[in-house]
Amino acid sequence: MDDSQRFREAAVRWAADGAGAAAAAEVVRGLVADSRVRAALLVEGGSDQAALQTLAARRCRDLDAEGVAIVPLGGATSIGRFLKLLGPPGLGIRLAGLCDAGEEGYFRRSLERSGLGTGLTRSGMEALGFFVCTADLEDELIRSHGPAAVEGVIEAQGDLRAFRTFQNQPAQRDRTIEQQLHRFMGTTSGRKAHYAQALVAELDLARVPRPLDGLLAYTPPAGAVSRWR
Repeated sequence: MDDSQRFREAAVRWAADGAGAAAAAEVVRGLVADSRVRAALLVEGGSDQAALQTLAARRCRDLDAEGVAIVPLGGATSIGRFLKLLGPPGLGIRLAGLCDAGEEGYFRRSLERSGLGTGLTRSGMEALGFFVCTADLEDELIRSHGPAAVEGVIEAQGDLRAFRTFQNQPAQRDRTIEQQLHRFMGTTSGRKAHYAQALVAELDLARVPRPLDGLLAYTPPAGAVSRWR
């Protein structure tokens, strides 16, 4: 298990504040004290994590070697807890993050309560390294690819027949193709993360959604880590 994975799993257990939280906190503190983890990218869930990991690889970035851990929050409402433990009130490591437009308020208020700004606008959040998807990650990726290209990825994944069946359901017939694609990705457990990875893997790097690219660019490349702290 690499340092980033150890940090991610321990940070999630620590934030949950249940059995094993104290031991998890010691793991996190040890990795930070040894400078093996210097920053955390706080994202809502597994699909965001999969997209970022895939994009980092395509940008020839080794986040683990750079001391960057991607940490899924398990929902935007948990952001305050992670900021308290890892941000200025706690360990004080460098933080950045990604959320859906519908969860922007949770992120903004939590950043302000953590002492990272007041009266934050979206541009102010971005200056702190926190980016907002419009409306969410799936929407960003569908728009970046275009519906026809997304269908091509679905076909390559062996799901085109399932998607055509889904399109013929009464509840889907009056929806736009973009809405159908978006809903299809959320119909089965694990499908969002699977398609986040698959869509980023096939995406023209000149068309990467701005929030994803902005978040990855906010972290320094390998060799620049020493400037963080």
